[in-house]
Amino acid sequence: MALKTSARAALLLMGLLTTGLAQLPIPVSAPRGFWALSKNLTAVEGTSVELQCGVRAPGSVVQWAKDGLLLGPDPRIPGFPRYRLEGDPTRGEFHLHIEACDLSDDAEYECQVSRSETGPELVSPRVILSILVPPKVLQLTPEAGSTVTWVAGQEYEVTCVSGDAKPAPDITFLQSGQTVSDISATVNEGSQEKLFTTEATARVTPQSSDNGQLLVCEGSSPALDTPIKVSVTMNVLFPPGPPVIEWPGLEEGHVRAGQSLELPCVARGGNPLATLQWLKNGQPVSTAWGTEHTQAVARSVLVMVVRPEDHGTRLSCESQNSVSTGTQERSITLQVTFPPSAITILGSTSQSENKNVTLSCVTKSSRPRVLLRWWLGWRQLLPTEETVMDGLHGGHITMSNLTFLVRREDNGLTLTCEAFSEAFTKETFKKSLTLNVKYPAQKLWIEGPPEGQSHRAGTRVRLMCLAIGGNPDPSLTWYKDSRPVTEPRLPQEPRRVQLGSLEKSGSTFSRELVLVTGPSDNQAKFTCKAGQLSASTRLVVQFPPTNLTILANASALRPGEALNLTCVSISSNPPVNLSWDKEGERLEGVPAPPRSAPFKGSAAATSVLLRVSSRDHGHRVTCSAHSAELRETVSSFYRLNVLYPPEFLGEQVLVVTAVEQGGALLPVSVSANPAPEAFNWTFRGYRLSPAGGPRHRILSGGALQLWNVTRADDGLYQLHCQNSEGTAEALVHLDVHYAPTIRTLQDPTEVNIGGSVDIVCTVDANPILPEMFNWERLGEEEEDQSLDGMEKMSKGATGRLRIHRAELAQAGAYQCIADNGVAPPARGLVRLVVRFAPQVEHPTPLTKVAAAGDSTSSATLHCRARGVPNIVFTWTKNGVPLDLQDPRYTEHTYHQGGVHSSLLTIANVSAAQDYALFTCTATNPLGSDHINIQLVSISRPDPPSGLKVVSLTPDAVGLEWKPGFDGGLPQRFRIRYEALGTPGFHYVDVLPPQATAFTLTGLQPSTRYRVWLLASNALGDSGLADKGTQLPVTTPGLDQTSGESDDQVPTEQPPAGPLGLPLLPVLFAVGGLLLLSNASCVGGFLWQRRLKRLAKGVSEKTDAGSEEDRVRNEYAESQWTGDRDTQSSRVSTTEAEPYYHSMSDFVPQLPPMPEEGFTGFGEEGVAFPGHLYDEVGRMFAPPGAWGPLYDEARTGPSDLYWPEEKYEDPRGIYDQVAGDLDTMEPDSLPFELRGHLV
Repeated sequence: MALKTSARAALLLMGLLTTGLAQLPIPVSAPRGFWALSKNLTAVEGTSVELQCGVRAPGSVVQWAKDGLLLGPDPRIPGFPRYRLEGDPTRGEFHLHIEACDLSDDAEYECQVSRSETGPELVSPRVILSILVPPKVLQLTPEAGSTVTWVAGQEYEVTCVSGDAKPAPDITFLQSGQTVSDISATVNEGSQEKLFTTEATARVTPQSSDNGQLLVCEGSSPALDTPIKVSVTMNVLFPPGPPVIEWPGLEEGHVRAGQSLELPCVARGGNPLATLQWLKNGQPVSTAWGTEHTQAVARSVLVMVVRPEDHGTRLSCESQNSVSTGTQERSITLQVTFPPSAITILGSTSQSENKNVTLSCVTKSSRPRVLLRWWLGWRQLLPTEETVMDGLHGGHITMSNLTFLVRREDNGLTLTCEAFSEAFTKETFKKSLTLNVKYPAQKLWIEGPPEGQSHRAGTRVRLMCLAIGGNPDPSLTWYKDSRPVTEPRLPQEPRRVQLGSLEKSGSTFSRELVLVTGPSDNQAKFTCKAGQLSASTRLVVQFPPTNLTILANASALRPGEALNLTCVSISSNPPVNLSWDKEGERLEGVPAPPRSAPFKGSAAATSVLLRVSSRDHGHRVTCSAHSAELRETVSSFYRLNVLYPPEFLGEQVLVVTAVEQGGALLPVSVSANPAPEAFNWTFRGYRLSPAGGPRHRILSGGALQLWNVTRADDGLYQLHCQNSEGTAEALVHLDVHYAPTIRTLQDPTEVNIGGSVDIVCTVDANPILPEMFNWERLGEEEEDQSLDGMEKMSKGATGRLRIHRAELAQAGAYQCIADNGVAPPARGLVRLVVRFAPQVEHPTPLTKVAAAGDSTSSATLHCRARGVPNIVFTWTKNGVPLDLQDPRYTEHTYHQGGVHSSLLTIANVSAAQDYALFTCTATNPLGSDHINIQLVSISRPDPPSGLKVVSLTPDAVGLEWKPGFDGGLPQRFRIRYEALGTPGFHYVDVLPPQATAFTLTGLQPSTRYRVWLLASNALGDSGLADKGTQLPVTTPGLDQTSGESDDQVPTEQPPAGPLGLPLLPVLFAVGGLLLLSNASCVGGFLWQRRLKRLAKGVSEKTDAGSEEDRVRNEYAESQWTGDRDTQSSRVSTTEAEPYYHSMSDFVPQLPPMPEEGFTGFGEEGVAFPGHLYDEVGRMFAPPGAWGPLYDEARTGPSDLYWPEEKYEDPRGIYDQVAGDLDTMEPDSLPFELRGHLV
């Protein structure tokens, strides 16, 4: 209470201090009090309410209190954003408005007025604001929205729990729209104060009518306008109704046999729908059924064809589902009506005329029984007796007997037994037979060729037998000499007899007999019989010998023995003449006495005597029987069987050729009788296994088959044949051909220049052919492959290529090719080395090398020579042999084929000691040669030479020149030109500086010019020369063109000003400082580009013939040489004039002193020993970089074993010595570098 008091005081003080306090300007005379107050209110959560407070209290402060908590006089009510005061304060209206009420607003409210001068404080009666909270959800068990499956009649519990609400909601259950009465509910406290939940449980007993209906839980509350609902769908399982069989007719169970019966069985209702099955006499016959869910019907149709045996059958339809307590059944018993399935007449309907016939007619079982009656034609016959018996399937069997006298006129009439019944009024059942009355024929005769007429064997003869009348039809049977005539039964037998069928024409009957006459038909009697009647005729047949047989007195003979043969002709008509021959040779026979012959013909016989040899084996001795009347001859032969030992025939192959690794067949052509028992092959004394081996097999005919033959299989093979009569032998030579293999080939083959030599190639091959050797010269160019001036020779297995007066151009690689027709040809490489005396390269003018004589620089002298064999270099200075033991001198020697180089490096060059004339001498066993090299001081460059025009257009001219001696420093070139008739000169700097070709642009068409070329280095320029560097040029007109030379080197030219003048002075002025600071780097980069381009161009212009002659000749004894730590290496051999060796091409700066440490050379990537006087620039390749001994040397700028940046431009006269010098004016050159020529 104290807390409430202090809170009220604080709020009152805050209200008094707040601007806009509610003052009551009510007249003092008006009484203080409330004139409008609200009663207790009820509001639903989320709605708005207003508590009224109208007072008369002028000068007082009005505020509301909530459960004793003062809300303050501020109309906005701080701390309660949903609360505010509404109304006109001047009229005393202080209504409390609450927006979106929630449960926190459920409280007691008071309107309080503070005391004032007009009266004490006022407090209104308490107003209770009740907030109704509707339930938000209902939780149903089972889960709402689901489908529950229940069995009809069983009790189930359903629970429904409401969410928080105020007051507690009421819960009801609706089952299929009907209120469930059995409900128990419990109210529990909610999750917050003043909130409640209701849990209700209902006991539900579903019925079949509830299937598919909803079970609804409904929650109602005063806070809800409409109740909230959740539901589940009831899937109520209940048994189906009883099955109903829908019989298609009026009389249930009555059906006709043969009828297709369709019986529907229907079961209505049930969840799930019923399963149906049909039973026949208790046994299932159909378990197929269908359902119609919209009509809740299950249907099964039994389809059956009714048979007589189905009489009395009980058909049942059963229905049930998963909740059925038992099976429901509906049955029908079939009453089947069926006629007799057959009527049978017992007894024979064939009888002779004027005799009685007795027959019986019997029906199969029928229901009901049938009556029988007899008909003959259209005449009804009376039965003698009728009998009825019990039949199958509840039916009856009826039998009727009949006896009557038959006459000839009754023959062919139909005798019918008919069954009838009232149950089958629309059907007639009958059995009919034809009455056959027998009586004999009246006449019989034969029609054919007249008797006594002769027929040639093989002639077709027709005999026709005819008869009149008779029943049954006469059989007309043919006989030959009392034996019935029949056709051959087997198809493969010759069809010599064709017996026709009986044919009828009116009352006349006939049967034809067609004969292909043979010996057995001669004088044969042919008879036709019909019952007791018969007719006959006789044939005369002419035929050759039926059998010609040769008889021998021995089956096997040996050479020289005699054989007696007898030829017998068994029978012929007329007689024949017999004769003998042997393989076309006629033999004289001896006739034999006559003998009896079959077929009433004539027999004959004759004999012959023979003496046989081995050549007669297999020959045929033929006996011929000739009939002059028939003009026909019949022959028979006897094959002679002569036993003799093996004999090789003339076609026996004695030489067999095979290819190595291929197969070979050594054939056998032998004659023997009996056949050879064994074939034995022997090779080099060893017998080959008859069972075969890894590489051979003896075939059934004795031939020897070999595979994977080798040259070792070449030789004579001995064949031994044997039979019971003797033996024979033969030799067969196997000649194995194999591809050539080079055995000897002298590589390399050496010859002195101008001498003669044979390149000898010896092979192992079979066969050896006269023209099997061929030679090729290996080279990249077509002229390198020529064999002109060389002579090809061959003898046996050796081929030679003879070279007369050997030249350097003939040195190189050659290939010996041997081809004898057996692949693959043999190929062998041989190199021809032409030896010649040293030839030192002598460039003109005198070779010079420049170096500063300040005892800190170094110089390298290059001496190159060609010669084979290897060359030894010696050096002299001013004619005195050079002491290479001096640590200041280092020599490196390189050998690559026929090219040899010696590099002499002079360290710490002194002007007093080293400015001298050095002589390099090259020596080998064939001679020597030398060259002088002058070591001089650095100086201004010499003028360039050889200025010439290589291309010309109306506005440009392409120039090319040869640089002069550069004075030992980097040089550059400038072009000066003038147009004749126009005063003043124009200057253009050549870029890159070391280029030796340039295109001068900006010229005028059809104009004469004079062009000069100047060279300059750090010490000055070369000046203008009168010859070689001045060139007159006349540009063509615009209508003329001049193609550029293929050798033109494209360069760039600085841009010109508007008047065509060069802007070089302006560029120098603007970029002087930049050029001075970077000249060294730019110059080095451009220098390397110049070296690569010019080396390529010069190598193309070098005399190809002499160069290739020297390079191609490689010497086999190329090796590492040198005096001290030196090795030979491949070097570039590109040659050009003039020949000056640039110091910067070969010599880097000296390595640092020992105390400074050694860092190596980054450009070369080579580390050197750290002593002071080690070689300055190593030009040899690392170990393992050498190619084959006789590989052709293709020297040039791209040589792999000569660094391009060290020796690529052979046309540089004198190159830079001190590589670290920047481009500078001559006056800025240090004094110690200003050397002088000694």
